[in-house]
Amino acid sequence: MICVIRAEKLGKRYQIGERERYLALRDVLARTMTSPARLFRSRKSACENGNRSYIWALKDVSFEIRAGEVIGIIGRNGAGKTTLLKILARVTKPTCGFADVRGRMGSLLEVGTGFHPELTGRENVFLSGAILGMSKVEIRRKFDEIVTFAEVEKFIDTPVKHYSVGMRMRLAFAVAAHLEPEILLVDEVLSVGDMEFQKKCLGKMGKVAEGGRTVLFVSHQMNQIRRLCQRALWVEGGQICADGPATPIINQYEAASSRRNGSPYRPDRANSKAWFQSWEILEPSNDCPHSLSSFGPLTVRFTVQVNRPLRRVHHGIHLYNSDQQLLWGTGFDGLELHPGTLHFIYRLPTLPLRPGAYSWLACLRDQDDMVDRWECSPELMVETMPMTHRIDEWAGVLNIPCDLSVIRPEISSETESFANSSC
Repeated sequence: MICVIRAEKLGKRYQIGERERYLALRDVLARTMTSPARLFRSRKSACENGNRSYIWALKDVSFEIRAGEVIGIIGRNGAGKTTLLKILARVTKPTCGFADVRGRMGSLLEVGTGFHPELTGRENVFLSGAILGMSKVEIRRKFDEIVTFAEVEKFIDTPVKHYSVGMRMRLAFAVAAHLEPEILLVDEVLSVGDMEFQKKCLGKMGKVAEGGRTVLFVSHQMNQIRRLCQRALWVEGGQICADGPATPIINQYEAASSRRNGSPYRPDRANSKAWFQSWEILEPSNDCPHSLSSFGPLTVRFTVQVNRPLRRVHHGIHLYNSDQQLLWGTGFDGLELHPGTLHFIYRLPTLPLRPGAYSWLACLRDQDDMVDRWECSPELMVETMPMTHRIDEWAGVLNIPCDLSVIRPEISSETESFANSSC
């Protein structure tokens, strides 16, 4: 498969306290004509001042992307995701290294990126198409579809500066997605739109991906990444922390995000009455005994080393999500534990959790005090397909498959049926 994007030792350094300006060609020409040496003087003064502080938004980033890949880029705010896309889109220059991009590119990095505020929506559509290298005939062929998708028919001949934020965003996405770029870069601007428009955008991006075009998609909505992307790049501190199949990379990212500061309470094993050694999933069997790729039934084993006889023991188990929200818990009293290695076996008929990272908390308490309290490691990784809402905050914690049927009350037979209606 052909490599369409190759980044080699890519780095971008910013000066702290100074905002980088992006000048249009007309601005550069005007400044050069009025004062040809101005640009050189400004650069010289910046270099001569040795007291300035800098920060690396990206450093030593290398990767390759093949034609037709749909890549999700994840990471915390300030990790360098948007900077990476801006370099690939040629919006900003790298400080070091290079990025080789082969193919016609469309980008949606900020609301209305590339639009001229004085031009009408119609004129901006044709301008954007021309920048992508399309002929007027090609643009006219797509024009009606773009306008309909953006829902700006009444305002298409109005200057873009009079558009609302939502209107500019809708038109910008419609142009970027419909003018058939070979590579599409999308930052998380979809969060600006309403839920209905987000659904349209995600559906369109899915069709773009199915059409064999390359998509780079930045989002904090992990459900969106799981649905759209086969591969994920995890950016952390300006560097690529992990690169691989989307689901395990997202699980690693969520697990890292859920870890709390400090070490959990652990007694001294040599002197402890009993302690938890390990946990694993027995059924369904998996190459990784700590990952779950089906809805159940589930058999989980916790191994306990008992050093001294214990009577009337309380044992509890709790399951938390990445936000440390308690999802399920149970407890048993009056247990009698004899010295040696014991297995605590739990059998659950189902565990319908959303994909992501989860953590067990296991404890033992006798009549006097806490015997052991273990925040189990490693985390439980749920790798089932998402069946919930596409927007994380509306997805809840359960991942329950469902069907939707739409019927007319006066007719007994179903008129429409939608399988697996997970939005």
